[in-house]
Amino acid sequence: MKTILKLEELAMFLASIVFLFWVRAEWWMYLLVLLGPDISMLGYLAGNRAGAFLYNLFHHKGIGLMLFIIGYIVGWLDSWPWFFYAGIIIFGHASLDRFFGYGLKYENGFKFTHLGEIGKK
Repeated sequence: MKTILKLEELAMFLASIVFLFWVRAEWWMYLLVLLGPDISMLGYLAGNRAGAFLYNLFHHKGIGLMLFIIGYIVGWLDSWPWFFYAGIIIFGHASLDRFFGYGLKYENGFKFTHLGEIGKK
């Protein structure tokens, strides 16, 4: 079952990359999918609670989908699709993180995630 879930996450990541290609996104947006939301780890400088909150905010697929939908409805009408792209980036990055075993964080430390403890086999 774990393999199927990992393949599903990989498929969602690849779908976000294909979608960026389909909408002719700039090249640097592909880099943002790989690394952009990880800027939220700086929240851990303010402690575990703030770090977990900020990390989860930038790695939540539901937020990514919400931004995508808002961007689709509003962004294309105003020729300002940044919410649209942010949604794709967050969704794709979160999927890639989950593929590698990095889940949403608990408040007791960075290595404690909803997928289990990072580094523990």
